[in-house]
Amino acid sequence: MDKITEDLFKAGHINEIQMERIRSRGVSEENLLETLVKVSVVSANFLKRFIVEQLKRGAYTIDILDEYPFVNKQSLLMHLAESLNLTFIDLDSRDIDYRLAERVPLNQLQRAVAMPVAEDDLHITVAFGDPLNIQSQELVQRLFPRKPITVAIATQAQIRSYLNKIEIKDSVKGLVSEIRNELTSNTGAAKGEEESSAILKLIEVILRQSINSRGSDIHIEPTEKNCVVRARIDGHLQEIFIFDKDIYPPLVSRMKLLSNLDIAEKRKPQDGRFSAMVADREFDFRISTLPILTGESIVMRILDKSKVMIKLEDSGMSPHNYKHLVNALHAPYGIVLVTGPTGSGKTTTLYGALNELRNVEEKIITVEDPVEYRMNLVQQVQVSVKAGLDFAAALRSILRQDPDKIMIGEIRDQETLRIAIQAALTGHLVISTLHTNDAVSAISRMSDMGIESYLISGALVAVQAQRLVRKICSACKERYEPTQSIIEEVAQYLPDSPQFYRGKGCRECNGSGFMGREMLSEVMMISEAISSLIANDASKDE
Repeated sequence: MDKITEDLFKAGHINEIQMERIRSRGVSEENLLETLVKVSVVSANFLKRFIVEQLKRGAYTIDILDEYPFVNKQSLLMHLAESLNLTFIDLDSRDIDYRLAERVPLNQLQRAVAMPVAEDDLHITVAFGDPLNIQSQELVQRLFPRKPITVAIATQAQIRSYLNKIEIKDSVKGLVSEIRNELTSNTGAAKGEEESSAILKLIEVILRQSINSRGSDIHIEPTEKNCVVRARIDGHLQEIFIFDKDIYPPLVSRMKLLSNLDIAEKRKPQDGRFSAMVADREFDFRISTLPILTGESIVMRILDKSKVMIKLEDSGMSPHNYKHLVNALHAPYGIVLVTGPTGSGKTTTLYGALNELRNVEEKIITVEDPVEYRMNLVQQVQVSVKAGLDFAAALRSILRQDPDKIMIGEIRDQETLRIAIQAALTGHLVISTLHTNDAVSAISRMSDMGIESYLISGALVAVQAQRLVRKICSACKERYEPTQSIIEEVAQYLPDSPQFYRGKGCRECNGSGFMGREMLSEVMMISEAISSLIANDASKDE
């Protein structure tokens, strides 16, 4: 029996009969307390108050909460803060002044699990993971001898995360001070375009760190006090650097210079691209700027040129789905659609399909916005709205270029879809993407866009729907028992005696517990029966 359940039993808040009733349902000892709360033998609020009382008495430490994932830590700490007359701080919602933490040794803050948050004329506010640990408070007070500290509470996970960011920030401290020296002495201007400029070295560090972390996009965003650099890793954003605000203007100006953008234009969005060698490999970076309240948000898409050569069979789909999709791609004419939400790998699948199709005997033309990867034996058209060349206009021109196969980056409107279907019906193979949740929904989406059912049934060859799901990091994979509510949710899909795993979080996966992604897909081939149902306006369920 776990510690809290045992204490509740000893205090008479639960009895043996109640526990035996729960056990008779096959509930394991690990999930006993969660089930008692779920069936309202113990209310969630009472459990919260009970734990807080035990924490205040010193019977428990904050670490005990790690053993009970179903207990809402933030809510419990807010209740603890209220009962101790302290402030609870959600660090993620604050623009923290990192210069405070930089004034003291980082290892001491890590030891105390404490994060200095703000300073006024009289006090320094410090968030502690354990506000009842007097030694930690005394340690931090010694670090700030000139002003008394005001104790606040934050979750330990948040504090450790922010201290880790400061550790990463320290790793580029030398470069940052070099940049400041260049700015103050104007040596940066004297050096001009020289590659030895410190700001160029910093950009190289950001690019290398993002690529080594398997990032797909880099976000550079100014806040009131800082400049935050985040990378999208396995579909989720993670902060990789935080700089002081004074580093932001030279960083953005140099990014714009690299991409041939107007460095004086800060009120309009701009788009550009540049290439760079990172760790002896060439990458393309597609850059987009957007004016925001605190400056400009810069987003760079990392385009790995080696990925353009990916084979369709290596994309991760099952042999069954691969066979169906390849059969569809070798149809003499018709339209093949790849569907899924943004960031589900549709473009990668399209390029894999182009690799499957391209040869000397056939003319393949693509219309993209923008062209992400350049390919041999494929004529690629870049959409330019300014020049009046949108998807529909480009498609009309393409049909006069005697193509065999056409790839459209994305079908966004009825006009583009209509021309694509007409091209498919007049002897061309068209492959494109559409935003739908599953393969069957593509048919109703096309109908909603105003295309007649008989045209859809005649043109459509196959629809692939796909998702990318994160994989558990193999370096820190461990067995675990999920909460009862999760097991009940997926019970109908589970085999007998299932074994569950999770990623604990390690240096390899940057503490996320996940490493890499896997494609899940379904391919719907349009058979005679389905074609007939489409022509007769059958419902999605049919």
